[in-house]
Amino acid sequence: MTRARPGRLRPGSAVAVVAPAGPVDPEQLERGVAVLESWGLRVVLGKHVLDRHPTLPYLAGRDADRANDLANAWCDPDIDAVLCARGGYGCQRMVDLLDLDAMAAAGPKVFAGSSDITVLHDELGVALNLSTLFSPMIAGHLFDTDAQAHLRSTLFEPESVLELIGPRAATAGHGIAEGITVGGTLSLIVGTLGAPGFAPPPDGSILLLEDVTEKPYRVDRMLTQLLRAGWFTGVSGIALGSWAGCGDVRPVVADLLGSLGVPMVWELGFGHCPGQLTVPLGTEAVLDADNGTLTMVEPALA
Repeated sequence: MTRARPGRLRPGSAVAVVAPAGPVDPEQLERGVAVLESWGLRVVLGKHVLDRHPTLPYLAGRDADRANDLANAWCDPDIDAVLCARGGYGCQRMVDLLDLDAMAAAGPKVFAGSSDITVLHDELGVALNLSTLFSPMIAGHLFDTDAQAHLRSTLFEPESVLELIGPRAATAGHGIAEGITVGGTLSLIVGTLGAPGFAPPPDGSILLLEDVTEKPYRVDRMLTQLLRAGWFTGVSGIALGSWAGCGDVRPVVADLLGSLGVPMVWELGFGHCPGQLTVPLGTEAVLDADNGTLTMVEPALA
């Protein structure tokens, strides 16, 4: 079932930038904020967006502070969207600290990010019955001109980017599938197996998968774990994104997922890659594996 769609952004909309995972580089954040402001958006930085954890340098501050920044932004009636500054690691540590009841009562908002933010896409998508955006992040090193342009179109004119196709997209399994988009970064999906409330994709889903700097044998192990857990049972199609720094994982994917017999597209253009596409999650879409396209049935934002 398609989830609730947040409203699109307009010049003057207020967006909060938070850091729920790894520490943020101040210069990259400043550049990203300047891009958002050039779009006519009013940017509000989370109180702890530039924090560093006192003993764990891979975290953007304490778990409770990162969770509070996200929840406070969500519950602020003046905020229209919450954008994650970067990924890294840390969302699994703070996700259970979120006040989901209060966030649900605040109503739908645009939520965008990728990589480690996969954990939050799953949690917020299900708990708030919300469509979200697997997108480039404004303080990430891959927030290049093409990624910026596609994110901006998705936020302001989502009907203009209904069809997604990457420059290297290729057929990996023939056919057409229609269903709700789910997924994200493979290692984060695997890392959440067994967590309370974490469930396999609903029947008929189109699964998005990508990752970065994972060797082929590790991709093999993670896909095998999901297969053994029955995680692919309801999947009707698979859209694969980038696999930067992973080596040649095509043989692994073909060996493990080819037997599923579902339409599958290789390198659709989302994930840890230049020109990263923004892909809606929780939205009804059509995967045409022969043409290498993923087309939204309706715009990601209302």
